[in-house]
Amino acid sequence: MISTISRENNDIDGAIGAGVSSSTGPVRPADDKGGRTDGRFVAMSATGTPHASPGDEHLLLQGVTDYAIYMLDASGTILSWNTGGQRIKGYTDAEVIGQHFSRFYPQEDIERGEPQRALGIAARDGRYETEGWRVRKDGSRFRAHIVIDAIWQDGELVGFAKITRDITARHLAAEQKRQAEQALAQAQKIAAVGQLTLGIAHDFNNLLAVITASLDQLDVAEGRRREVLVDAARQAAGRGARLVRQMLAFSRGQALEPKLHDVNALIDGASEVYRRAAGPITQCVFELAEADTRVMVDAEQLEAALVNLVANARDAMETPGTIRIATRIARPRAGLHLEAVPGRNHLHVSVADDGPGMREDVRLRAMEPFFTTKDVGRGSGLGLSQVFGFASQSGGFASIESAPGEGTCVTMAIPLPENTNDA
Repeated sequence: MISTISRENNDIDGAIGAGVSSSTGPVRPADDKGGRTDGRFVAMSATGTPHASPGDEHLLLQGVTDYAIYMLDASGTILSWNTGGQRIKGYTDAEVIGQHFSRFYPQEDIERGEPQRALGIAARDGRYETEGWRVRKDGSRFRAHIVIDAIWQDGELVGFAKITRDITARHLAAEQKRQAEQALAQAQKIAAVGQLTLGIAHDFNNLLAVITASLDQLDVAEGRRREVLVDAARQAAGRGARLVRQMLAFSRGQALEPKLHDVNALIDGASEVYRRAAGPITQCVFELAEADTRVMVDAEQLEAALVNLVANARDAMETPGTIRIATRIARPRAGLHLEAVPGRNHLHVSVADDGPGMREDVRLRAMEPFFTTKDVGRGSGLGLSQVFGFASQSGGFASIESAPGEGTCVTMAIPLPENTNDA
């Protein structure tokens, strides 16, 4: 008796449908005198009883033109195929029957032994499935999805059923999409570099103008006027130095000096600094976790980042409101923050306000360098990018939650030390 191939899933890539949903196997010629099979398929029931005649099955398979469906013997020689094979590959029956199926492979795949490997896997595992390039009669290539099933007779491998589908259009569409996404990403990078260059040039020109004007007047200035000019130049140079530090922080080029610090203690110790940054008409409250908040962090840069966030929150609020500085221990949601250390709790340090919030397009760009919604002269657009750079250099990440009318919350998440009890 001839063993059969299970088709319990009605697959054959959906080509043959429910009518050939059980098993298939080669059948002997009508005289049943042995010798090679005639290559036709016959559908078998679960008990091995045919439920359609060989002629019906042959007509059904020949009617499938979107898939190449054909029989191979145990060595890979083609015994038969359907009209779908002729349409996809361009050969007639006479040109392929009796030929080895490797003739459809590119030369480089043949040299790597891919045809033999495919049959070997199918014989070992029962099925082989892959995608790859195949060659038509005219030499052109097409992208194919291939399934090879082994066929056994009384415990002996007698051949393979092979199904090939032309997926060139789908493959090319996916490749074009990938190339378009790459081109868009490259264009966005170029635009970001241009924006960065423009911002740096603008800010440094302003600083240099102050310094140059002060130096030009020093020769004729006397007394108190001379001191004012020197002080203006010194302040402009200081702003330039801060601008450089912010750019280094964003680009992760600034050398941090992380040490194990209790962040709650750092925040509590600098609470008056944050209240002053919030301004006289804004309430600054603290909601610090009752937990071990020790992490490896540069204390000075953490304070600078929090001052930036508090100042941003103050400027965003159109009326007197409240700024909340909070800490909590939590494990970032898997897949949401790719920068997070997997399986590790993080200390979340957040600054939230009850201001007008941000539109989604503004929120998505808020951490870009030199992006600002403030009036000219009121901000460099580097505050949030400094926060982003600091959090990244500290081994964590920064995120923004905001919506129009719902305020804004900016969070820096820094991983807890490995030996910290996560309980």
